Parts: sequence; C-alpha cells; structure tokens
Amino acid sequence: MGKYIPNTEAEQKAMLLESGFSSFDDLFKDVPQEVKLKGELSIPAGLSELEVRRDMSALANKNVVFPVIFRGAGAYRHFIPSIVKSVIGKENFLTSYTPYQAETSQGVLQSIFEYQTMICDLTGMDVSNASVYDGAEAAAEAVAMCRERKRSKALISALMHPDTISTIKTYCHGNGMQVEIIPEKDGLTDVEALKAKADAESAVVFIQHPNFYGNLEDAEKIGEIAHEAGAKFAMSVNPISLGILKTPREYGADVAVGDGQPLGLPIAFGGPYLGFMASTDAMKRNLPGRIVGATEDHQGRTGYVLTLQAREQHIRREKASSNVCSNQALCALAVGVYLAAVGKEGLKEAASLSTSKAHYLAKELEKIGFKPQYKADFFNEFVTESSVSSAKALEALEKEGILGGYPLDDKRILWCCTEVNDKASMDRVVEILKEVK
Repeated sequence: MGKYIPNTEAEQKAMLLESGFSSFDDLFKDVPQEVKLKGELSIPAGLSELEVRRDMSALANKNVVFPVIFRGAGAYRHFIPSIVKSVIGKENFLTSYTPYQAETSQGVLQSIFEYQTMICDLTGMDVSNASVYDGAEAAAEAVAMCRERKRSKALISALMHPDTISTIKTYCHGNGMQVEIIPEKDGLTDVEALKAKADAESAVVFIQHPNFYGNLEDAEKIGEIAHEAGAKFAMSVNPISLGILKTPREYGADVAVGDGQPLGLPIAFGGPYLGFMASTDAMKRNLPGRIVGATEDHQGRTGYVLTLQAREQHIRREKASSNVCSNQALCALAVGVYLAAVGKEGLKEAASLSTSKAHYLAKELEKIGFKPQYKADFFNEFVTESSVSSAKALEALEKEGILGGYPLDDKRILWCCTEVNDKASMDRVVEILKEVK
C-alpha cells in the first residue's frame, strides 16, 4: 500500500514556488517563533523491521487467547466461514472510502444495499439503515428517533445490557430526554411497573430480547402496553436468536436494533463491531445515518445512491435528527457475506445449537450445585448461583484454558453457549467445578 503523502520533494518545491514561497519555513513565517518546534521531536529513534517484529511479538504474547469460551454478555464467539475474511480482505473492499460519489462507488453502495435488505429480512422490518458504530449506539439512536414534541420520556428495561443503558443515558442527557428504568422481577422486565409508568409523555418503551440475563421477555405484551400508551415500541435483539425466535416485527416493534458482531465479526479486542437499525415504513424518515436506495439511470440500468439523508453533513445542523457521520461499511459487508454463506437454514442451525447446548450445560451445572437463578425460558445465556465464590470458580477454569461465564457478583455467574461449544468442553467445565470448594 502506498504512502499517504505521494508528492515528491521536487513536486513539493514546485508547489511552494508557484505559491510564492521559497521553503516551508517561508510558508509558515507568520507563525510566532515561540510556538514553533525547535530541533527534533523527543521520540525514540526508528527501529528496524526485525526489532519492530520482536517488540510486537512480545506485546502479542501478553494476550491470553482462550481456546474455549463460555462467556457472552454482549460479545459472542460463533463459527465464521472462511469466505467472510476472504471477501472483506480484498483490497478493493478493505481500502474503500465513503461512497459520496455514487457514480464511482457502485460496488460499495450495492454491498450496503444488500446488507440493508438482509437486515430487513432478519428483523421483519421495512427499512434498514447502512449501520451505525455498535449495538449500544444503535439503541441510543433508536430512543432519539422515537421522540415527539409532546413525548420525551424513555422507559428502558433494567435488563438491557448495562453498557447500553449507560449509552442511552448519555445521549438523553445531551438531548433533554428523560430516562426512567423499568425494574426487573424474577429475571424479566416488571410488566406491572411498566403499566404504571407508561403515560402520555412516554415516547418509547425499550426492551432487550433475549435480555441481559438471557431470558425471553413477554415482548408481545410489552409492545401492547407501549402502544396503548401511545408510545413507540423498540427492541434490541441478538441477531442469531432470530434464526428460531419471532422477528421484532411479529412482536409489534416499531424499531429493531442490535449489535451485528455475532454475524461474522470476531470478538477481537471489542471491535470494530456494527450496530444494525431497522424500522417500520412509518418511521423511515427518522432513521439516522446513511440509507442506500436502488434506482435506475436514464437508460433503465439499476443504480445505487444514498437517500433519505437526515444527518448533519447533508442538511442544516439544527434540523439534523442525528450527528452520526459514517457507517461500518466493511463490517456490514462481513455481515452480508456471513448471512449469504450460512443462509436461512444455517442461521437456524446456529441458533438451535446455541440454545440446546446452553440448556444442556445449565442442567449439568445444576447437578453440582450451580443452580439456575431464574425459571424463565432462555436462549443461549443463563444465570447460576451457588455457594462457591464466582472468582474461585472462574479462576479454576482459567487455569485449564477455559474462559468461564461473566461474574455478576460473588455468587452469580452469567454463562453462554454457542454452536462452537462441544459436549466435551461442557463436561470438562462441570468436572473442573466439581473440585472447587
């Protein structure tokens, strides 16, 4: 890949002379001497390639890569077909930039359009945007897009991901919306508490399904309560779960969001991920960020363009509904390739295996004293409580190369299974924990 300053010294000198300057010092002669750098920067000297490799390898060796993982809590290890990395690693995709000029960006625009179509198929919604940065931001943007002149209160389930709730609160602190948290009851959103809070000022009722504990909410009932109060109903969903669960549209959602990480994106160091957003047709003009649409040129050929722009770079800032300035195009491409590769049946199989393995592990853990805390139905995550210290239990697993569940407190652990967890590794977890006192 070429350097980012392509001009040769001769070309730079020619441009300076054409501009009436003899040197760069002459160009910046009006800058006060006291603010100019004197001498060289105080940074270490450059290293040879061999030295750089040695230092980078030493840093990389500090990272522990667990061969077996039973932790989710928002980031999940799923099987990723090799074609995903093969396609997105091609330079014409990897180095593509913002598709402002449709006539020179048809390939990128089409890939985004296909991604949007797949997200609509997955969620059952009418319109999708080109993605935002991650699932937490997608949720915060969904709250903002539901605001109306006389409705500025957001009712948020306490069982959404803690980071998502924090992000929503940060957004609402800036835009003046009021956030009220709906408490939990027995591992589910308290429906009666929601009924009491939903009123004429409520703009949106927001739940996560499955929720942070992995439990399946009574989404249809919650949606009815929201709509009876005149509020919008928004759902944050695990996209893999949609292989076997109802779509947000079937639950009556007006907006569906989530993190696209499970769809072909590795866990990495927490990113880059992607936030997907989709809505009903009635709310399409409230969707933030980019939306790619299909059209025809004057010769009748299909073409792709950015459309329905509501972001601050395209319209007057004070009228913009969002300040999202980009989208995760490369990650969206990865999601599109993943969904195309696994297909409807593959997604269904991944979801079925994830939930069946989670239920198997839950039963085996219960036999050794790690009892499920809740009786609700769950997808691929569940909470156990025991007399054994969470820290001690997880430390025992780590010594054997296993990353156990997410510790909620000293006695409770949030476990997760996906299709990549085999029976042998689950049985090994039980075997190790038997010996922990």
